[in-house]
Amino acid sequence: MALWINDGLHEAAQGIRSFLLVGQSNMAGRGDLTPENTITAPDCFMLRMGRWQPMSEPINVDRAVAEGAVPRSGANLAASFAAQLQKETGAKIGLIPCADGGTRISQWQPGEVLFDHAVFQAKLAMRTSALTAILWHQGESDCLAPEQLEAYPEQFLRTMRAFREELGDLPIVVGELGYPENGFHGTPAELLKEFNHRLPELATQLPKCAVVSAADLTARPDGLHFTTESLRTLGLRYLEAYKSLV
Repeated sequence: MALWINDGLHEAAQGIRSFLLVGQSNMAGRGDLTPENTITAPDCFMLRMGRWQPMSEPINVDRAVAEGAVPRSGANLAASFAAQLQKETGAKIGLIPCADGGTRISQWQPGEVLFDHAVFQAKLAMRTSALTAILWHQGESDCLAPEQLEAYPEQFLRTMRAFREELGDLPIVVGELGYPENGFHGTPAELLKEFNHRLPELATQLPKCAVVSAADLTARPDGLHFTTESLRTLGLRYLEAYKSLV
């Protein structure tokens, strides 16, 4: 099977350390993109159709790039994560975009389409890279009612353990949801805060799992999604959490 665009890219992409991007829209990214704020970086790649392509934004195209005047797929946290990791280590970094906006944890259970798709894409990437960690951001769709919040821990742990069964004993980095005081109002404030409060204890049940703070990060006017600037900061926080695990 041909996995490369051409021999030149094949040669350039050897030795990639790859990262699986999973979760819902704040992992996919909804930040505004302009020519000035788009991140490009040498030796950073993204998986497209099973092939490594030079990283370009939007990385995780899970929706139309624009719907009328409203941006959909956009800047995400992975671009700053990859660019800074490449800068610090000199390694080639690959991103495997599999996040899907608006999805619930029940849709990420083993055997469900989103889980199976992510595993399939990760295994494709493993043919030509060293799968290195899982980056996860999800939960807004499970903070709409108390019973969802109560059901979340068991389902989250089942998903993460199943990823490891399929892909190996990978580090897992999990991000907090945005805080109400910073403009996030798409979910009930008390449930959102309780979700974040429970994450550290949940992470202790998974070896090599770290939680990333969303403190001080701000929302777009929609009240659901991080601004581009906040996503860039969040990506650097994910990187620090990843480094703490390895």
